[in-house]
Amino acid sequence: MQDNKPNYCKVIVSNHNFETTPSADILVSLFKEIISSGADIVKIVTTAESITDVWKLFQILAISQVPTIALAMGEHGLISRLLCPKYGGFLTFGSLASGKESASGQPTLSDMRNAYGLQHVNKQTKVYGIIGKPVGHSKSPFIHNAAFRKVGHDGIYVPFLVDNVKDFLNVYNTSDFAGFSVTIPHKETALECCDEVDPLAKAIGAINTIVKRRNDGKLIGYNTDCEGAISAIEDGLRGMISSTGGSPLMGRYFVVTGAGGAGKALAYGAKDRGAKVFIANRNYDRAKSLADSLGGEALSLDQLNAFCPVNGMILANTTSLGMHPNISETPIAKDALRNYSLVFDAVYTPRYTRLLREAEECGAIVVSGLEMFIRQAMMQFSLFTGLNAPEQVMREKMASTSSYL
Repeated sequence: MQDNKPNYCKVIVSNHNFETTPSADILVSLFKEIISSGADIVKIVTTAESITDVWKLFQILAISQVPTIALAMGEHGLISRLLCPKYGGFLTFGSLASGKESASGQPTLSDMRNAYGLQHVNKQTKVYGIIGKPVGHSKSPFIHNAAFRKVGHDGIYVPFLVDNVKDFLNVYNTSDFAGFSVTIPHKETALECCDEVDPLAKAIGAINTIVKRRNDGKLIGYNTDCEGAISAIEDGLRGMISSTGGSPLMGRYFVVTGAGGAGKALAYGAKDRGAKVFIANRNYDRAKSLADSLGGEALSLDQLNAFCPVNGMILANTTSLGMHPNISETPIAKDALRNYSLVFDAVYTPRYTRLLREAEECGAIVVSGLEMFIRQAMMQFSLFTGLNAPEQVMREKMASTSSYL
């Protein structure tokens, strides 16, 4: 092949696997075979069935002595495109616009440059990201990457579509991967994967932040959901009633829908502030287990519409009901919302859920999940970097990426 090639040309020899990602050994053999064909540039494209498949491609880039393109198609493979410059990939691909992708999992060129800042990524860049399933809806990459650039921190924050947290953390265990946000459905499982857990997070039984400690590489778990949500709710109440010192949650009836990681954080935080906590969940046994651990009371989600021991209660929804694309769903009937003085919804896509809209129509103060989101993100940023979070930049980026929601 090289004999017939003009001197000014470079030959790319490629192999595409549209079904799977082969084993590391097979990929190495394929890589050597392509080189032996006389290729100036090697291109290997696979289909990622799990995010751990992408690590095999990063290892190909690590051993390569010739220009190499190694990418994985599919949503699980997105990080192969975003971390290409860190691992020395010859090039990556982006679409001209959303909906015009030439391969599954391809980001837009605009997002690659403006949201992720790929032009600034190098071998020394630290990697952060959000672990979840689903994760494509998250605004965290927009917020954290803008914050990194503002303070001059050499980091990139990417979405990790993770099926199994333990497998993910075992594979992506190098010092390059410095910290993770954790979202649905992994907040409780991730806690068990940490070497150490902050006392608050341990008491809650769920984490939303993992930091790799610099001096020994141990994984440390934290929960910033609790303070992020509770402080937002308290500020909402302070705008409604005159403050007499202490928390405005003291003595209030506080109803939490959902008993997962976020539900535990809200319930624990409310109890700590002196509220009387009730847990409503589709699975009553799960609700009772959480309620018993806090000295609270349990309800089934079906009982919520008729629950009214007092007026002026607080409702905090931590279920995914109402989240895009199922925006017509809500955990409670509109008429029942008249019993609440404040309603909080952890869902922030869309920004104003059906629950918040109907609560406002019933006269309640409403607190969007966006406020919890930005507050917990600021605390995460400080844990990741050791720096104060650039609040204005993070809020501005949150507003600009959520204006259509």
